[in-house]
Amino acid sequence: MQFGFSMNAFLQHSLEEGLDTLGELGYDGVEILLDDPHLYPGTATEADIEQVHAWLDRNDLAVSNCNAFMLKAMDVTAESAKAEYSRDTEDFHHPSFLEPVAEDRGKRVEHTKNCLRTADALGAEHISITPGGPIPKGTSDDQAMEWFLEGLHRVTPTAEEVGVDILVEPEPELLIETSDDFLAFLDRVDSNRVACNFDAGHFFCVEEDPAELVGKLGPYSPHYHLEDIPADRTHVHTQLGEGGLDIDGFLRAVEDSGYDDFVTIELYPYADSPKAAAAGAMDYLEEHGWV
Repeated sequence: MQFGFSMNAFLQHSLEEGLDTLGELGYDGVEILLDDPHLYPGTATEADIEQVHAWLDRNDLAVSNCNAFMLKAMDVTAESAKAEYSRDTEDFHHPSFLEPVAEDRGKRVEHTKNCLRTADALGAEHISITPGGPIPKGTSDDQAMEWFLEGLHRVTPTAEEVGVDILVEPEPELLIETSDDFLAFLDRVDSNRVACNFDAGHFFCVEEDPAELVGKLGPYSPHYHLEDIPADRTHVHTQLGEGGLDIDGFLRAVEDSGYDDFVTIELYPYADSPKAAAAGAMDYLEEHGWV
């Protein structure tokens, strides 16, 4: 088992600064944010990709995953922007696969295609994406799922062409929240390039035990996200050991499953102190014998 750290905590720093920090702290890998201010596929050039490879090599870091979930670099149309959503959400979800305006859904589709190509250029094996997005008010779950499946149908040919997997990440308050939601969704997908980005904290938030889910979802999960979550299961990404999730029990389950790839720590709320957050997570992993 290897450990990475997600660059979405370093939004106030350059990608180079973030990679240098993770190299200094001894991480094995990094989840690269395919969005502003780091590496946005809409504007990234071949020279930009070559520069990222050089920074990775300098710090002896592999790409654990490419984050195509967050999207701050693009706007939605006025009509979609005015839409009332049935659940609280954050700006980085939009445009989503579930926008009321087809043009905006298309923006997310094209962004995802570009992310797949960029991930391929980086040598990454997969990207993680939103599980559809926030459901607009007045939209049924069935309609939302049809929009999401339609969007995936448009991006999977690119995934198959470049050989990069699309990992759908279940999240509280979005279209796909639970392990059963994910498996029911997967039954309706006709591409073997679609799998699960298993976020332990997200499942804990929806009253599931992440350790118990490893056996259930492990066969469909080539990458894991890990963060702690407050004991009341509020969806707030929290430093390892400071919440209510059984971090060690979860990691033991992953280890016992035979998984030997990346678990990526995701602490994006710590944007004001990302180096301290990354160092604190590494301290936890070292103190508990995981590295």
